[in-house]
This record gives sequence, structure tokens and C-alpha cells, in this order.
Amino acid sequence: MLNPGPTVAEILASHESGSGAPTSTAARVADAIAARGADGTWITPVPRERLIAAAAEIERRPGARTLPLYGVPFGVKDSIDVAGWPTTLACPDYAYTATDTAPAVRRLLDAGALFVGKTNLDQFATGLNGTRTPYPVPRSVFGGDLISGGSSSGSALAVALGQVPFCVATDTAGSGRVPAALNGIVGWKPSRGLISTVGLVPACRSLDCLTLMASRIEDLDRVFEVIAAPDPDDPWSRARGPRYDGARLRIGLPPESDLEFFGDEVYRRAHLAIRARLGGVGADRVPVSLRPFLDAGELLYQGPWVAERLVEFGDFLAERPDSILPVIREILTGGYRFDAVAVFRAQQRLQELRAIVARVWSEVDVVVVPTIGTTFTVDQVLADPIATNTVLGHYTHFGNLLDLTAVAVPMGVAADGRPVSAMVFGPALADDTVLAAAARLLDEPRPTGARTDVRLVQKEQR
Repeated sequence: MLNPGPTVAEILASHESGSGAPTSTAARVADAIAARGADGTWITPVPRERLIAAAAEIERRPGARTLPLYGVPFGVKDSIDVAGWPTTLACPDYAYTATDTAPAVRRLLDAGALFVGKTNLDQFATGLNGTRTPYPVPRSVFGGDLISGGSSSGSALAVALGQVPFCVATDTAGSGRVPAALNGIVGWKPSRGLISTVGLVPACRSLDCLTLMASRIEDLDRVFEVIAAPDPDDPWSRARGPRYDGARLRIGLPPESDLEFFGDEVYRRAHLAIRARLGGVGADRVPVSLRPFLDAGELLYQGPWVAERLVEFGDFLAERPDSILPVIREILTGGYRFDAVAVFRAQQRLQELRAIVARVWSEVDVVVVPTIGTTFTVDQVLADPIATNTVLGHYTHFGNLLDLTAVAVPMGVAADGRPVSAMVFGPALADDTVLAAAARLLDEPRPTGARTDVRLVQKEQR
């Protein structure tokens, strides 16, 4: 795994002790961004002088050193509003200047965090590969012309490059997990509704999540304590679930025959090596079928949910079709082929699959699969953009349809040097348990929360 840069905890310790300061951190971040140039990470970074001035303002706040994120720099995916800054969705003709700040971002700012800028993305947050942008196409930090992953491409790079210790991104079909996997960092999609999506330009409003990217589970925990809160203005908002109680984990593992690596033997061997090590993390391994999860995932782009994007972008598509990248335009127009009958048929099928999956959680606490089954170069994606994108979402598309919580966990590199990532997922509101399992995979110490009977609460929720 990479060593991206100072963590949230390290930056806080420096600022609180006085050995460092938000202004010096701001200068370091600005210099790091400038040194990379137009590499596709940022669309709108805060200019150096303004960033240092913002850091100085944080330093002057009463009780500044007691703020939970005192001077910690962070980036925001450019589909989330920050007042006074453009929201582009990687489409210049769609761009507008936000008048309000998304409540989730406002909570971070109130906690003393330092906004560094807006990060690149696949246009309209549509894609998992990072190449669908009119701005410079980002590449993975692992080189070899490897794609960065998307749609939260710039957010993953900003963390992997050590420019910021965390970013706020989104995940509808894997947009927070796939780029994390391709850049060797942690990408967590909490249960839908735990982080307010007010101020997010939606891709599919019924599925969208705000997500967090960092290099450690500890950093995710710190930021989540600040950013998570019920929001009466978000109709999908809900309170967080029980804390992990320290009980022995039951990890579900699909049979090898359920796993797909698309002919990538190097990746197959790398993931099977990860599975072989799971017995040493203090958990029981339980066989589970991946079939109902994959069947649900196929509904996302082969079913009517693609039409939900037209709720937000249909008028712009009709009025300014040439302003949209051809591959995005093709995806959006594909939504017109669905009618009301198709919507209800898909909803009924999804409900059947949800009932099957619900029974899985009586047997296991979490499931571990690859985050991605293979990788692609930029040229490979550009040559076949739809098919390669579908492959990238093989293990992630079902996450929000089935109301799961999931985290991509960096697990080193394969024999050929490409990044390897495992995904841990569990049922809605089992976020703390999923993070506990991820921390064990990383051999990262993590304190146990309140002694709540997680399995009993999950049973009652079902």
C-alpha cells in the first residue's frame, strides 16, 4: 500500500500541540497541488493566498485548538455545493456558482476543517472509470496509464497523492469504492441517509450517497462523527445504527465459482490470497451465495434506474445535447426506452432479491469480495467505454439497490504491481461492524463502540 501523507490524526496532533499550524498546512497543500499541475485531480482548487487566508481565519476562532477537525484540509467532489464556488459536474455549460453550502460540508467547516477545492469527476457523476471528463483525464497513482476510477476520480487522487487526508465524494453505483480501489486508499459508502445529500446534484436521487475517502479507518471514524447527522430536509435521512459490540465476526465468503475476474489470473490469485488470510483476523468464515447480489446489480443499468438520471438532466439534455460528452449522452438517452410497466416490474424483482438477501444477514455479519475484478488502462476504456465500465461495477452496482453499507479496503499490490482491494459490505445501518471488519483486514487498531447487540438490532430492523 502507499503512504499517502499525514493522516487526520497526525495533522490534528500537530496543530493542537503547536508544532504545526493550519496556515503552514495550507501552504504545504497549495504547493503540492501546484507541483502536480493540471493532472486531472482538481477542477477548482482554492488559490494559494485564499487558502492560507482561510486557514488563518480558522486559527483566529475562539477555542480553535479544541475544534474536532482544526485546520484539517479536505476536498469536495464537484457535484456537491460549496457557497461561492462553482459546481460544474465536469460539464462547463452546466456549471453554476453555488449560493448555499451542502449541510454535510457545512458541518465539516464548522468543525474547523479547511476546504481546499472541488475535485474532478466523471461528467454528471456517470461512470466508474474517470475518463469521462472534459478536463484533463486523471490516472491512477500506480502509473502504467491505469485509469483512476470514477466517478469520484479526483477525490481519490487527492487523498492517494497525500494532498489532503480525506475527501467528501459520492457513490451511486460504486463511484466512491472503485476509484479508492484503483488508488490504494479506503473508500466508504455509508448506509444511505446517514450523511445528508442536500446540496448534492443527484445522479439517481433514490440511490445517491455521500461518501468518505481516506487512508485509514481511524480517519473515516473521526470525520464521520462530525459529518453524520439526521437532516429533516433530506427525505432519505436516518440515524446511524448500533456500534459494533466486539463479538466474533462471521465473514461471508462466496464460493470461488461465484467470483469473476474477467480472465485476469493475476487478480484472481491476489484475491484468493486475501481470502486465505481471513482466518487470522479473529472471524468465522461462512459460505454465502453471491448470486442474488449480482442479480440485483444487473438491474441498475439494464433496468429503469438509468431513467432516473433524466429527472435531473433531462431538460439540459434536450436543450444542450452537444454540451454533454457523447458517452454520457448515450447513457442518458437510453433512459427514454423505459416505461412505467418496466419500472414496476424492476421494483418487484428488486424486492424479491432484497428478501433473499435479508436472509443472508441471519448467517453472517459482513461479506468480503473483490472491489473490482480487473483493471483497465485509459486507452482500453476509451476504446470500449460502456463494456469496461460495466466490468468495473460488477461488485459494486448492487450496493445501494440492496441498501447496503460497503467499504473498499486497500490490500497491497498484485504480482504485477497493480493495486488490490477487497470490499467489505453488510446490511443497512451495520456501518460500525463493516468498519470494524475493514480495520481488521488492515490490521488497524480500532476501539469497540457501545455494547449493543448488533445482531438483535438488525433482526428487529428486518
